[in-house]
Amino acid sequence: MSANKEADGGWKTFVWNSEKREFLGRTGSSWFKILLFYLIFYGCLAGIFIGTIQALLLTLSSYTPTYQDRVAPPGLSHTPRSEKSEIAFNMNDKTTYEKYTKSMTSFLEKYDKDVQLDAGKFEDCPGRHPRHVYRKDLETDKTMRRACRFSRSLLGVCSGDADPTFGFKEGKPCLIVKLNRIVNYIPRVSLPSPTYPGGPPPARQRPNLIPLHCTNKREGEEGLVGDIKYYGFDGGFPLQYYPYYGKLVHPQYLQPLVAIHFTNLTMKTDVRIECRVYGDNIDTSEKDRYQGRFDVKITISL
Repeated sequence: MSANKEADGGWKTFVWNSEKREFLGRTGSSWFKILLFYLIFYGCLAGIFIGTIQALLLTLSSYTPTYQDRVAPPGLSHTPRSEKSEIAFNMNDKTTYEKYTKSMTSFLEKYDKDVQLDAGKFEDCPGRHPRHVYRKDLETDKTMRRACRFSRSLLGVCSGDADPTFGFKEGKPCLIVKLNRIVNYIPRVSLPSPTYPGGPPPARQRPNLIPLHCTNKREGEEGLVGDIKYYGFDGGFPLQYYPYYGKLVHPQYLQPLVAIHFTNLTMKTDVRIECRVYGDNIDTSEKDRYQGRFDVKITISL
């Protein structure tokens, strides 16, 4: 019994020793000194951390990326987005392709003519401009840039105006393709225009255009893909829409689009298609399926 009392008295004395006026083995002045030390120590660490972050921020620009020397060429993406690079639907069942048409309708809303009426934000760019449109240096001029107009009507039967199902109802689906944005990036056309192996025919090559071309992914399946029609600016991305200056000074920027219309896909068969753009500074990569290209499998059932 006495041993328990001595044990209880031991830990109680450690918590608070009334004779030495110590709390947890330290006097008030000792606690003050150690707390002051850690306050100064961690305050200095915080100051060093904040200082290095501020120094780093001074080297960065809110308008342009500081380091772009290792930026990959732009990715090529399409709408509707495919799940695991597959688009499958039943042309006689609206519910199977409704998610695709809804995403395309939503995506094209900003390309309506009514949205692009403000002359202070949008401008008409020549349809066959021979080069990109230079809108002052971003480092020296931070004023707002106007965006080139791009009307969805340029996409023809794939605009969704006459056919809100974008061809899915008839088993002739459309895909809307765009090059992803990169600040200050200017695609270059290969001149003189070469005959791209497996690429667009010379008739579709222009000195002011980055051509897009789609074909069968697997050899021997040319007949499964059938005829492909391209809508937009001659089936490519015109140079006058570049460069993009960033969301702070170019918030209304509209990426040029190309609509791909598959008019004779083989039904009840997995059709694998690869699309890519051809430019002097646009490369593809086997590690990135969307760098300058994409592939998609389309399956249409009845």
